Amino acid sequence: MTQPSPAIVTQDAARRLPRWALLLLCIAYVIPGYVGREPWKNADITSFGYMLALLDAGHWREWLQPSMMGMVPDSGALLPYWLGAAAMLLLAPLGVAPDFAARVPYMLMLAGTLAATWYGVYHLARHPSAQPVAFAFGGEAEPLDYARALADGSLLALIATLGLAQFSHETTPALAQLFFGTLVFYGLAALPARPLGSWLGLLAGLPGLTLSGAPATALIYAGLGMLALGWPGTGHVGGNARWRALAQMLALAALCVTLALALNLFRWQIAPWRSSWAEWSSLGRLFLWFTWPVWPFVLWTLWRWRRQLLSLRQQRHLGLPLAIASVPVLTTLATLAGDRALLLALPALAALAALALPTFSRSVGALIDWFTVLFFTGWALVIWVVWVAMETGVPAKPAANVARLAPGFEPAFQWAAFLAALLGTLAWFALARWRTGRHRTALWKSVVLPAAGTALCWLLLMTLWLPALDFGRSYAPQMQQVRALIGDAPCVEVHGLGEAQVAAVRFHGGWLTVPARGPVACPWLLVNMGTRSSLPATVALDSWREVGQVRRPTDRNETLHVLRRVARP
Repeated sequence: MTQPSPAIVTQDAARRLPRWALLLLCIAYVIPGYVGREPWKNADITSFGYMLALLDAGHWREWLQPSMMGMVPDSGALLPYWLGAAAMLLLAPLGVAPDFAARVPYMLMLAGTLAATWYGVYHLARHPSAQPVAFAFGGEAEPLDYARALADGSLLALIATLGLAQFSHETTPALAQLFFGTLVFYGLAALPARPLGSWLGLLAGLPGLTLSGAPATALIYAGLGMLALGWPGTGHVGGNARWRALAQMLALAALCVTLALALNLFRWQIAPWRSSWAEWSSLGRLFLWFTWPVWPFVLWTLWRWRRQLLSLRQQRHLGLPLAIASVPVLTTLATLAGDRALLLALPALAALAALALPTFSRSVGALIDWFTVLFFTGWALVIWVVWVAMETGVPAKPAANVARLAPGFEPAFQWAAFLAALLGTLAWFALARWRTGRHRTALWKSVVLPAAGTALCWLLLMTLWLPALDFGRSYAPQMQQVRALIGDAPCVEVHGLGEAQVAAVRFHGGWLTVPARGPVACPWLLVNMGTRSSLPATVALDSWREVGQVRRPTDRNETLHVLRRVARP
């Protein structure tokens, strides 16, 4: 029996969010974090190091097995490194800095993730089971307007999610997996209405996931696609067309298996079952903060649409997002991937969160608005106060905290960053005033402030705090001190350095890095403090003389010993 929809939406409530406002919000979210910063530890600069290593490859086969001084990526990903290296090759003649050039395809993938989420929810919301209740005398929302309003709400919910901010602005395989996973979500959602577009999304998404280090996820998604072809309401997919569609999905799955086996991309990282309360508590905290504020919306959706959950095969708008989100959620529970696995669930969770919007009462919407205004205004004020303290020393306590956390940091006023932060803050106050004063019936009203508040705080962090964050999270300050000791050496030998440190020496120092006692003899040797005791077993100490120790300002455990080769008597 078909249950009545809990969504009650008037045509006035299905108004569109102005396109220029949505576009500006996306730009304000995507660009900060990609422009003007150094590569950060650990995953960000490690991935960048493998991209640099590809540029030094002497044969095309080395692109199939990226390595950095003998170390290989744990994820088994290939395509993310290919994209970054290719961007550096293409943009180098234009004088673009290598680290920014490597970020360009990732910036585009983040923008593509937002767009694919919007279009995926738009097509799901057009399904008859997702439509709101029809009024006796008319006036209910038109299907297309309702679908656009829900798609706007899902995009805003995705931007508002805390877990998306950092990982979506790093040049790591996690963002590539997110992008290609969202393409799969779009492809399955658009299958009834846009067969060509959906198959293009699946054709790019499933192999892309495989080459980005998630072949098992790609195969599970392919299996979900085969099940989706059997759901009622798949429109054109019937009779012989359904068999052809199943054959195409099988062919895509076979392609993924072939790529994974041929390139050795399967990496099984099944974690031991968590047996302690501390482990489960840590996992619970991850789910709570990483998916905030989406998870309360999702729970509300499951409650208000609970009767429809009994017939998920007829409810594509519920069944598909639940199925897509369950895969990364279970992966997070069963593997050691943690937050980077959970990242793939965010677009589908945002789709479920959007379905809560047409069921909110006015009092619930007002509560969300007031909480959001107070919460993000408070955090914006904190960011501004700490920035003023860094620049002027007043208030004294925040300035002392910065000096303690980042010893040696010298702030420098940047007009461009200041103006961008000021404009963003003024826009926030204008939006808060606009939201509470007009357009109170808009369907997306309850998520526009959380999305704008998240974008504002991210913008402020990536402008006002960016010099301090670069100082604390990059290896640039440490490598500058090393360069003061070494100068323009042709190469350096290293001992005990991890992937991130090797990449930092290669990028920030500009030196060729080789292992200690390797095939190339270099005049300088860098040794990680934690591995100093194993150095005598690797090199002859009488051939080296220590000239200094360089501590990373914010982590004493990454102190480097700098040794110079001396002639034997």
